[in-house]
Amino acid sequence: MTVFGTGVSLAAAGGMALAALLMVLTPGPNMVYLVSRSISQGRAAGLVSLAGTGTGFLVYMTMAGAGLAVVFVAVPWLFIGLKAAGVVYLAYLAWQALRPSGRGVFEARGLRRDSAAKLFRMGLVTNLLNPKAAVMYLALIPQFIDPAAGSPALQGFTLGGIQIAVSLTVNAAIILAAGSIAAFLAARPVWTEWQRRVTGGLLGLVAVLLALEVAEPASPA
Repeated sequence: MTVFGTGVSLAAAGGMALAALLMVLTPGPNMVYLVSRSISQGRAAGLVSLAGTGTGFLVYMTMAGAGLAVVFVAVPWLFIGLKAAGVVYLAYLAWQALRPSGRGVFEARGLRRDSAAKLFRMGLVTNLLNPKAAVMYLALIPQFIDPAAGSPALQGFTLGGIQIAVSLTVNAAIILAAGSIAAFLAARPVWTEWQRRVTGGLLGLVAVLLALEVAEPASPA
């Protein structure tokens, strides 16, 4: 049995949804940016920023589905450079959280108010430089595609759609709850400190794990 006749089995769809859920719940550039915007400028700003990150996922999905990811195979340094830039960014975010005067994801910070266009653009750029997004579309999704079950491109778009739906749903919930979570933590300094350490530690761990794979070129889907 497949999902809407796309060739994607229910098992593959469930596996993709679980993988997407685990990745979106791991702190990364997207979560840090969306939460900071939601707390400093309001939920509407967070949702506009989320639209930008969602568009970034569509860019990756289109590249993978149309076969343009082969460019990364033909020119390996492009893919390696993208992953390296993402690792550096994650390491920077980890340091920002772990340093003595650092802040956690849900701690309020002074950010200037930006226009909707800039919020959208920053969300898009943040996601395009997000190494987790690159890994998801260029390495993980192909593992759930069965060439014998139908069009690989159609399966890729279907699996990408599942990933985007999970990511947008979870991130939207985080945006809507960010203010309440921030207020809850603000009244509990000890919790805030542990939240900062856990977040920073997870960001650092993801950066290290991805750094170990930086030199590996992209594999064709």
